[in-house]
Parts: sequence; C-alpha cells; structure tokens
Amino acid sequence: MAFPAEPARTVRRGDVDLAVFETGDPDGPPVLLLHGWPDTHTLWEPVAAELAPDHRVIAFDNRGAGASTAPAAVSDYRIEELAADVRAVLAASAPGERVHLVGHDWGGVLGWEVAAAPDAESAIASFTCVSGPNLDYLGAYLRGPRTVRRVAGALRQSVASAYTVAFQIPKLPDPVLRLLAPRWPAFLAFFDGIDAALVTPAPTLARDMVHGMRLYRANIRRRLRAPRPRPVELPVQLVISTGDRAVRPVVHAEAPNWVRDLHTVRLAGGHWTPLSHPAELAAAAAGFIAGAGAARVR
Repeated sequence: MAFPAEPARTVRRGDVDLAVFETGDPDGPPVLLLHGWPDTHTLWEPVAAELAPDHRVIAFDNRGAGASTAPAAVSDYRIEELAADVRAVLAASAPGERVHLVGHDWGGVLGWEVAAAPDAESAIASFTCVSGPNLDYLGAYLRGPRTVRRVAGALRQSVASAYTVAFQIPKLPDPVLRLLAPRWPAFLAFFDGIDAALVTPAPTLARDMVHGMRLYRANIRRRLRAPRPRPVELPVQLVISTGDRAVRPVVHAEAPNWVRDLHTVRLAGGHWTPLSHPAELAAAAAGFIAGAGAARVR
C-alpha cells in the first residue's frame, strides 16, 4: 500500500472535512493527485508507489468520496467549490510551495479549474491531465464552426458520454449504481479491458457512486451551456489514453488555443490508466514534473 491507512491530516473548509493522505520522500517535489468518479485517493495507489521514491506524494478524498464529508446540496459540488478545496489542501499540506497537479477523470476537470485561476502560478508548478476534459474548452468547441470534422468529433464524444444523461436525473441511476458497486472490478474488466485483479474498490464505493452524481448535475449542463474558457499560463501535459471509451481526444481540441505551454503524450490504455498503466503514467508525470522544475530554475 502506497498511502498509510490513516489520513496525514484533515483539512476543514467551511462545513466540509477533507481527508488528506501522504507518502514518499518528504524532501522531494510535492505532487498532488486528484481522483475522479467513483474513486477515492486509493485510485492512485499504484502510481503513488512509483512516484514515492523521488517525490512527496499527496492525495485527498474529494468532497462526497471516501473519508471526506459528503454535502447534501447539488450546488455544493460545483467545480468552483472543489477547486477551493484543492487550494485549502495545498495551503495546509505544502504552504509556500508550488505543487505539481496530476488529475484523472473529474480530478482532471478539477485540475483545469485550479490551473485557470488568475493566481494559479503562485501555487501550481504544472498540471498533468489524464482523461479529464476542460468543460469550458469543450463547450467552446461545441459552439465553433460546424465543419464536418468538428461535428463528427462532437458526435463521437456525445456517444461516449451518453451515460451522463441518466446521471442528470435525481435518483434514477441510484438503484443501478448500488447493484453495480459490488461488481465494479468485473465491470471495469468488461468496460475498460482491465484485469479485474487490479481493481480494489474503496469500502465506500456504493455511497460514493451515488454522492458523485451531484458532480454531474452541478457542472455539466451549466458549463456546456455557458462556457467561459480562460487561458492557462502554467505548463500542462495531456495524457491521451488511445483506448479511452469515455473521454475521446476531441475534448482537448480547443486546448492549444488557450494553454501557453501544452504537451501531449499517448498511452495505449483505456479510461482507468492509473490502474492499468501505473508505471507508464508515473513515468510521464515524473518526466514532465522534472522538466517543469528545470524550466523554473532557468
């Protein structure tokens, strides 16, 4: 196990307690790993084990997941609130330091929001995004010129994201999710082609799945209907999983127009590459982190 079983600290922001976990070299470059739905910080165990010898690795359970508080209101899951959680965790865990972000799925969506803040460079050194769209960039893309290529790309992502329509309807997916939770390793083997033995669900998975629906309801329609794309000045690495059935590469089509320092690498994996390709993903993140650090020194 890469992370200790008990949190290193609990960070309180308003009425929400955030369980924060740490491992690795306390003197290494600090890296904050952000998980998505329906995961907890334990998603990152295999990647953290790879990074730990040379990095200080921090992760926390997002609000609504694992050992952190699960607010009841949908509005409490707006991505702006989760971004403020990240800054609170950074202030408590790495005060005065610039931290490297690595985000997967909704953790990637969250990382984009943090990276776009006007003062992001004061706290963030780099951002590696894995299977996480920038909802504002995607919304801008969908409003762009209706060329054959753009329409085809939008249709491919619409098909991939069709499940999110059901997620918008309160209580509709809940019974299915509760049935799916105990079968999660088998589902990932079917959906993602991943070895089921690599999947160790958190004991809170069933309730995390249901709580996580509020992420979809609080953000997707709101951001896609009225996108507000913003420039990102810090270095960003996109990790494109070529077999990702949930997030297609087209979601990043607008990124070159907004990100000053953009890099792209490809992995031959599915959506859950932190589980299926941890060594490759960790190597990509570590290499990018080292490069960003060297650029900062110069």
